[in-house]
Amino acid sequence: MKLRPEMTSDALTRLKRARGQLNAVIDMMESGGDCREALTQLAAVSKAIDRAGYKIIASGMRQCEAARDRGEEPEMTEEELEKLFLALA
Repeated sequence: MKLRPEMTSDALTRLKRARGQLNAVIDMMESGGDCREALTQLAAVSKAIDRAGYKIIASGMRQCEAARDRGEEPEMTEEELEKLFLALA
């Protein structure tokens, strides 16, 4: 299934935010920053990446449902989407 910008913009926003947070964690580690702050930011990065993945899966589910509604064969089966979803869990 192709990633379509109009369907994944929220996930992309989350990933860009996570990239900034990860850069901040790296900077903290390189400069001897506060451990608690670094771990807090690292937890935020992890959550943002997870949520981006779930948004992408949800987008794929919507795309497949729309294809079925149009009488078309979806690009992915429910089993394939489920496997991708479980890979995130």
